[in-house]
Amino acid sequence: MKKQLLFSITCVILAIGVILPTGCKEEDLSNSQAREYSGKFVRDYYTLQCKVTKETPGYFPPQAARAFAYVGLACYESVVHGITDGQSMAGQLNGWSSSALPQPEAEKEYNWALAANAAMADLMTHMYELRATPENLEAIRYMEEVNRAEMAYLVPQYVADRSIEYGKAISAAIFEISKNDGGHDSYLDPFQLPYELNQGDYCWVPTSSLTTPISPKWGACRPMMAVNVSETLAPMHKAYSADPASDFYEEAMAVYTQVNNNTEEEEEIARYWADDPFQTCTPAGHTFNILTQLLEETGATLEKTAVAYAKLGVAENDAFISCWKSKYDYDLIRPVSYIKQHIDPSFATVIGTPPFPAYSSGHSCEIAVGEKIFTYMFTDGDGNYNLADRSQLQYGYPVRYFTNFAEMAEECANSRFYGGIHYPMDNYEGLVTGRKIGDNVNNLLNWPSNVK
Repeated sequence: MKKQLLFSITCVILAIGVILPTGCKEEDLSNSQAREYSGKFVRDYYTLQCKVTKETPGYFPPQAARAFAYVGLACYESVVHGITDGQSMAGQLNGWSSSALPQPEAEKEYNWALAANAAMADLMTHMYELRATPENLEAIRYMEEVNRAEMAYLVPQYVADRSIEYGKAISAAIFEISKNDGGHDSYLDPFQLPYELNQGDYCWVPTSSLTTPISPKWGACRPMMAVNVSETLAPMHKAYSADPASDFYEEAMAVYTQVNNNTEEEEEIARYWADDPFQTCTPAGHTFNILTQLLEETGATLEKTAVAYAKLGVAENDAFISCWKSKYDYDLIRPVSYIKQHIDPSFATVIGTPPFPAYSSGHSCEIAVGEKIFTYMFTDGDGNYNLADRSQLQYGYPVRYFTNFAEMAEECANSRFYGGIHYPMDNYEGLVTGRKIGDNVNNLLNWPSNVK
């Protein structure tokens, strides 16, 4: 960066007529590294994306996780050639051919911050543009413009232009990849109608005014890692039965007993992690907000920031595909419906029951991938981290404190039990699935090492 600054000052001096022995030749520059730039502007994009997600119709949890993922990958791919031992996801992710993405020109200088700024703004716009408010689309455009003006200061114009063009090319290529994954523009039709409800005592039935479930075909979407579906699906749940002596009845009775004996803190936990769509930016958004806080606290550069958001994006995207496939393969009745039929007709949950089947828990699955990514990125592998989760302050909730990422994940999973909307087995198997997916993303893809 010092070399680039010196080069730029030299060019300015030449422009006003002072002759220096050093010319403004492009070959005088050497490529910068992504770790030389701050990651703050990327965090700012994710903060904005949380707001846009919350305020855009059709962005339920699966749609939100997918959009967060692609924006993170656009950031990563726009800077990966500025990371020592960085490898593109092209040729690694399912459906991403080795030639799917443009390459930077050899021996040419790039400003990786400008490239990422262009890529993220473009792809975020594409992901929401058909239903986002004009104000939110303008906010994306304005953030890109302000960042560009700040980043391009003292950067040679041809380097800035090349970097921005490259970022936009990355965005365009990734958007094309996204169009055939099964979730393209899914926020326009989040209920994937027509859909006919299954019939059977064990089957999901509506629990609110919404008479059709959300995204019943989401399990058929293309995962970014095939193994994240083929080897992570939840096993068969306990056999459905209305017999009070059965294991299934015991699961429902556990929910009933818990809700009727919740402590004040347990009810607070249920509400804290609820993250209902359009009230917050969904469960995945909550986990991305925690990541944003972690990156800020650790002073992460653009290099580490890009890797972290891309990792969590791949994991969250696939977590919702795997979990949703299990949900609709098993189509299990929610506790509130079962309890009202077989235990107590007056039973009421602490929080609203989402409109889709019970097994397994989406919250448990998605927070478990966060646990694994955070553990890998911010600890020595033990998961120990003194986290004061401030991400829900914006919605009026107090800070919650954790000393380990597994503790964080387990509280989120338990929140669905305290809320009365999931059986214990839903949460247990959701955590198992999510942890497998998180491990797969950490260990089976070739990520840069020793990022800072």
